[in-house]
Amino acid sequence: MSSWIIYTIGFFAQLLFSGRLVLQWILSEKSKKVLTPSLFWWLSLLASFLLFVYGYLREDFAIMLGQALTYFIYIRNLQLQGQWQKTPKTLQILLWIFPLLLVIYSYNNNSYDIDKLFRNEAIPVWLLIWGIIAQIIFTLRFVYQWVYSEKKKESSLPFGFWLLSLIGSIMILIYAVYRKDPVLLVGHLMGAAIYFRNILILKKQE
Repeated sequence: MSSWIIYTIGFFAQLLFSGRLVLQWILSEKSKKVLTPSLFWWLSLLASFLLFVYGYLREDFAIMLGQALTYFIYIRNLQLQGQWQKTPKTLQILLWIFPLLLVIYSYNNNSYDIDKLFRNEAIPVWLLIWGIIAQIIFTLRFVYQWVYSEKKKESSLPFGFWLLSLIGSIMILIYAVYRKDPVLLVGHLMGAAIYFRNILILKKQE
């Protein structure tokens, strides 16, 4: 596949990720407290869907891992907000099984090579490890948010979520510089600024 198509998918995914953050940020600034609109989770789910495809096309395990871990947490938050239940059943099923379908399709077409995925010449071993750790930290923010929301029985974005977001985002920015990945670089530059701003809003809120 042409590289410009691959980058277009990646940039569109990051545009959606940035869009959700800008939306959440504007609403939070207006109300002077951190809010979690349902559109935030829908945009997250669609962006994750596309970025998983982008990571697959770039043979970048770190990107795929990050999206696979958070994908279902986005769905769970939509369930907690009562929005998932309003979605057509066919679309629900498709979104649930999409990652699995992509892997099965790749294996059947002999295009999915695990060894190649971990031994990509464009990604040194140390950088791959750094990228995986960065994605795990960045992903832990949603695991933390999910556990927190389950306890509260409502979808919310607590302080720990934004702190892990900022740390993970800075690490991914470093990964993006060494990986020469413009998609990750652009997306996380804006993200880091908004994560920091939300931390300040929460501090004032307290």
